[in-house]
Amino acid sequence: MLTVLDEYTRQALCVGVKARMGAAEVLEELYPLIIKHGKPEHIRSDNGPEFIAAALQEWLIKVGIKPIQIYPGSPWENGYNERFNGTLRKEVLNAEWFTTIKQAQIVINQWLKQYNHVRPHQALNMRPPVPETLSRNGP
Repeated sequence: MLTVLDEYTRQALCVGVKARMGAAEVLEELYPLIIKHGKPEHIRSDNGPEFIAAALQEWLIKVGIKPIQIYPGSPWENGYNERFNGTLRKEVLNAEWFTTIKQAQIVINQWLKQYNHVRPHQALNMRPPVPETLSRNGP
């Protein structure tokens, strides 16, 4: 599973669910996000093999994105993502029983809509990252 968050807005941009998640699958998830949301200045990740793979590192640098890896064994350096992963686990993964990857992706996508558009976030003064009123009528 790959989770991608915007550290500034706290919006969960994607949760990709796959049987195997290597560098190619990470690129498959990142590319449409960059097309939709624009190119970020940097991407912070852990040191998993899918993130340190030469193909992914070279692609990021080629398109002008600075890859940043957290120090091994230091999940606090990626606190927003770790917090999100804990919330996802508590509210979805521990609460549901999935029989297929497709079913898991559908349920997680429904939860993401709630997370981004309705669910209040303490760090955002109890507002969601993308309030419904903005997503329907605004920018």
